[in-house]
Amino acid sequence: MPTLISSISGWGRYPVQSCELERPERYADLRPTETSLITRGQGRSYGDAALNENGRVLLTERVNRLLEFDAEQGTLRAEAGVTLAEILEVIVPRGWFLPVTPGTKFVSLGGCVAADVHGKNHHHDGSFGDHVLGIELILADGSRVTCSPLENPQLFWATVGGMGLTGIIGEVGLKLTPIQSAHMMVRHHAAANLEQLFGLMQDASIDDRYTVAWIDSMGAQLGRGIAMCGHHATQQESPPGFQHKGKKNSRAIPCDFPAWALNSLSIGAFNSLYYRREGAKREPFLSGYDPYFYPLDALEKWNRLYGKRGFVQYQCVIPDASAYDGIRQLLQELSASRRPSFLAVLKRLGAQGRGLLSFPMAGYTLALDLPIRDDGLFALLNRLDEIVLQHGGRVYLAKDARLSAESFGAMYPRYAEWLKIKNALDPQNRFSSSLSRRLGIGGSDE
Repeated sequence: MPTLISSISGWGRYPVQSCELERPERYADLRPTETSLITRGQGRSYGDAALNENGRVLLTERVNRLLEFDAEQGTLRAEAGVTLAEILEVIVPRGWFLPVTPGTKFVSLGGCVAADVHGKNHHHDGSFGDHVLGIELILADGSRVTCSPLENPQLFWATVGGMGLTGIIGEVGLKLTPIQSAHMMVRHHAAANLEQLFGLMQDASIDDRYTVAWIDSMGAQLGRGIAMCGHHATQQESPPGFQHKGKKNSRAIPCDFPAWALNSLSIGAFNSLYYRREGAKREPFLSGYDPYFYPLDALEKWNRLYGKRGFVQYQCVIPDASAYDGIRQLLQELSASRRPSFLAVLKRLGAQGRGLLSFPMAGYTLALDLPIRDDGLFALLNRLDEIVLQHGGRVYLAKDARLSAESFGAMYPRYAEWLKIKNALDPQNRFSSSLSRRLGIGGSDE
């Protein structure tokens, strides 16, 4: 297949690296190479997980067929390059929804497996891998193997959350969740500070299937925010005669914003307005699934808001026992740095993911979007890492662009188990990425 040398980045637009791109047209064309290779779906991981500097990147967006959909049983089998958006267009009108979804639908099915993505319902339903029925994986020697929780389970749980480093995810089988409408029934609960917000997140009387909190990281009251709780609306809760219509993007950021556009004043003003507007919604209300699950998808190329230098999304999880203290310290450090986060989101996570390198653990995850203005940002992020490590937490690899190998080793205690499987299947470490080399993932440590 023809290849193209191009400079590419993740969604955060940092780092930008030169890679050799290969775009297969058919499933049969998916194959490993003699040199290092990483698979890339829609390029929505934020850092360097789908980059391979001076190496080959396999683009899978054209390997995107829906192969089987059982509308009675709620199961789906598809090629890994298909997007969640394409899946939703088929399954929602037939009464089904994704069992787990991240904050954008413009990601590939294979990418969701590789990152073992989580959503607003993790504290009830676990992560994406918990609902995967099976995978066809293309190994370093070119062979194709089926794995699932019952068949080749060690390989399966090394691949779920394994960041594409065990092989090429070719096909995925998925168990869907039934819905009665395409609407969400949502209720907002305002909190004046972080202590109140944690109280809301832990209150079983207001908890719902999906729960997420927006945090004002710039407000005078540290951690004031809005807990947003929702569930798929029943037929009784939905307007009569509703028919699902796919929502298309209607707006786009036309150019890169100047570096000064997002500052303490502009973000502070936006946060004050958002807190008043969303906190005023004291009664349950109906929402389409798009604005509830994918609010930023309505704005094409929204990463341009952060300017040409891009941004880093810092996402970590702190275990339950010290989650409040850990999150409070992170927000205090961020506030003291005077580096505002345009978006700060808090979610409650459930049980530890079964993937050997999966991110979720029982606790709370905080996600921050931080524009890159100077090297001082990376010094701040190193200090945040220290807080996370002190509290027994970890950083999400699908969002990471700068974690150290030493910190990775301390955050992911099952790495040694994963590495034994990786070395057995890929002894020459052909599946490699810029992220894996930066963090020392893969290659023989034996």
